[in-house]
Amino acid sequence: MDFIAALKTTTSVDDALAKVIQQLGADSGTIHLLRDDGMLHLAAASAGIPPQVRAVIGTIPVGKGMAGLAVERRAPVDACNLQTDTSGDVRPGAKATGLQGALVVPMFAGEKVVGALGVANREARVFTPDETALLLEAGRVLAGR
Repeated sequence: MDFIAALKTTTSVDDALAKVIQQLGADSGTIHLLRDDGMLHLAAASAGIPPQVRAVIGTIPVGKGMAGLAVERRAPVDACNLQTDTSGDVRPGAKATGLQGALVVPMFAGEKVVGALGVANREARVFTPDETALLLEAGRVLAGR
């Protein structure tokens, strides 16, 4: 069974996130869902995200941080190294994870953005176009559930 087919059979958002992390060889990840209040709410986070960081990323405004920017831009947002990034896309909460290479994509249900799916690594990493496309497809699968 290929990755996308396996992802479609997951029974929980936590299991789905674990499959995404494993498939991309990442160390951690998050799923945020856009709610009626216009904010992104944390729906799942891997064990590698410290509790103090979970508190900070529990609710994210659209347009703030990597998840909020991915939703606002309707496009992937990445950072080779969260610790040294100077783009302004990376917020202090992301830096507090101690992670480096990160990629966050918007989750599309049809043409509508309904959330953000992100993965990160402990080391600096540049995600390939194929990995970005795979994460976007995973986001579509999860958004459709």
